[in-house]
Amino acid sequence: MRVAYLINQYPKVSHSFIRREILALEALGTSVLRVASRGWNDAVVDPADEAERGKTKYLLQHGGPLLAASLRVFLDSPRLFLQAARCAIGMARMSPRPWPVHLAYLLQACLLRELARREGVAHVHAHFGTNGAEVAMLCARLGGPPFSFTVHGPEEFDMPGGLHLGEKVQAAAFVAAISSFGRSQLYRWIPHAQWPKVQVVRCGVDEAFTQAPHSTAPNSRMVVCVGRLCEQKGQMLLLSAAREMAQRGEDFELVLAGDGEMRPELERLIDAYELRGRVRITGWVSGEQVRSLLLQARALVLPSFAEGLPVVIMEAMALGRPVVTTSIAGIPELVRDGKEGWLVPAGDCGALVHAWTELMRADASQLEAMGSSARERVTRRHSAAGGARKLLQLFEGTA
Repeated sequence: MRVAYLINQYPKVSHSFIRREILALEALGTSVLRVASRGWNDAVVDPADEAERGKTKYLLQHGGPLLAASLRVFLDSPRLFLQAARCAIGMARMSPRPWPVHLAYLLQACLLRELARREGVAHVHAHFGTNGAEVAMLCARLGGPPFSFTVHGPEEFDMPGGLHLGEKVQAAAFVAAISSFGRSQLYRWIPHAQWPKVQVVRCGVDEAFTQAPHSTAPNSRMVVCVGRLCEQKGQMLLLSAAREMAQRGEDFELVLAGDGEMRPELERLIDAYELRGRVRITGWVSGEQVRSLLLQARALVLPSFAEGLPVVIMEAMALGRPVVTTSIAGIPELVRDGKEGWLVPAGDCGALVHAWTELMRADASQLEAMGSSARERVTRRHSAAGGARKLLQLFEGTA
């Protein structure tokens, strides 16, 4: 079966889980066409992402083919084209993006329809319920293959009305949610009769993490926070907690692994809080560099304000590392407080300091027990091959 994977931007540092899913499907014998709107000249640090770029077809790379495909679709199927155009304009209602942008999605859908027909694609699967899902839906309305999409959150749950999330779910052959929490949020926007369409398909962990030797780092004073430097990841709060830890005389090193729009502000805070000798920012890192940092660390700390279910938590747990994180979204489905780490209320600096202090004072046997439980739990629940098998069954059910 030939399936097209549609992503807004690919490859991307934060989308390594999509690459793993594609490769796991191909290992099962599925032929996957990679399609993305953009990403053909973005910087990537992982050689695996560089290889994926060479396999990906881009809808927005050249304007000529986009316009030519749209004209051909209009001449071939004028009724379907006009119906899809009305749908695209309707999607602009309540959307943060104006109607010309949604017509641009229609043009992408026309090129996607041609690619799907030329490549023998039987099904289109988009990741995220945002513009990729809209392009896939418009392509289906143009007579293209049936489509599905994976909802991650939190973006989809922040503005379900503006994204017309319920309409996309009802038009899709099925929808994958990465957690039970995510599934419940979709239930809010669709009729009860549509609930069976929403299936939980968990993201998988790279074998480089699951097959690594199990070890702990009880003597390490380093904790790692991995993620884009942005408001929702809570790094500002983490620096406030680090300042309090330093004032209390706790011995620690904090590594912020990642980059993003908030880096200048975080750098200023590090200096203002006199944390320059204790906190450092790495910039973007590859998957192998993330693995190396986690192996050196005592634990992962991720004080997010909004999430779906972060893959980096799965990666840390697979390496036998406890996790200090927030009890939001799908995280408590994986991390149990006191067993695989510490769960704290989002936005609560005092609770974060308390959990971090407990982590730093935990003895080797406690860290070993938490790490073993974390590794066993994530390996059992988040197999890339297992997720791919479930997706393949769902794809075949639409053929």
